[in-house]
Amino acid sequence: MKSTFSSCHPAINFLWFCTVILLSVFLLHPVLLAISAAGSAAYAFRLGGGKTGRLILFFLVPMILLVTGGNFLINHQGVTILGYLWDNPLTKEALVYGLVSGLMFASIFLWFSCYNAIMTSDKFVYLFGRIMPSISLIFSMIMRSVPRYKSQLTAISQAQKCIGRSGTGSAAQKGKHGMKLLSIMTTWGLENSIDTADSMKSRGYGLKGRTTFSIYRFDLRDRLLLLFILALLSAMIGGSVLGICSARYYPYVELAEVTLGACIVYGAWFLLCFLPVLLDIKEEIQWWHLQSKI
Repeated sequence: MKSTFSSCHPAINFLWFCTVILLSVFLLHPVLLAISAAGSAAYAFRLGGGKTGRLILFFLVPMILLVTGGNFLINHQGVTILGYLWDNPLTKEALVYGLVSGLMFASIFLWFSCYNAIMTSDKFVYLFGRIMPSISLIFSMIMRSVPRYKSQLTAISQAQKCIGRSGTGSAAQKGKHGMKLLSIMTTWGLENSIDTADSMKSRGYGLKGRTTFSIYRFDLRDRLLLLFILALLSAMIGGSVLGICSARYYPYVELAEVTLGACIVYGAWFLLCFLPVLLDIKEEIQWWHLQSKI
């Protein structure tokens, strides 16, 4: 599904992703992490649909349970003992911290999946091409090569099946089929690298004074979004410095009191995490309103 946020300036996209990812890593308050997980899941679901739902159900939920259970069984820190396993204490603090860590890993995973869908290679090159041209080019080529190799491998595998090489049978036959696919992919990769080098040379890459074309413009909407993101980020940094949303899990669980300042920080974090979804909803409401006038 196309996102309204993806049409914003690449600098806005990159700044927002850096903000939500870094804050999700460093702010380990359970309420903030729950909002981050909900926001990342909502945006990933809008971008990926049912595929994201299957990812959450069959991968992320088991991962959260695995991290929670692993920390509960292995980590024995904490003063609130819930029981013993082979004379090792099982504490409430280890259980809570494991759940918080699982939520953090899941939200970071979903945020990066959204990042890969929005921050395309051309946006990355546009932002960092002049600052670090070689690194940005290599990064963009790597990001572009992964889906290309995947689609090419699928095409080669289907072509092999059409001539009777399905890769089924004994282990030796499967191994022979796999080596054949590897040989074809290696040849294709080498030929593709030569074509890419020739194309870059013919387009004058690396020549002094070479200009670049860009379709991105930093308009009024981007300026307003930048101010909005910076305001929300300032509220989050201020709340963190003042300890409004602090959390401690060892040796006992201690969370900051829910005050008016904490509610403001929660609201700012909610708006920050759900910003792309809110932009999509705003766009849909405007479109529905325009259609109703026809």
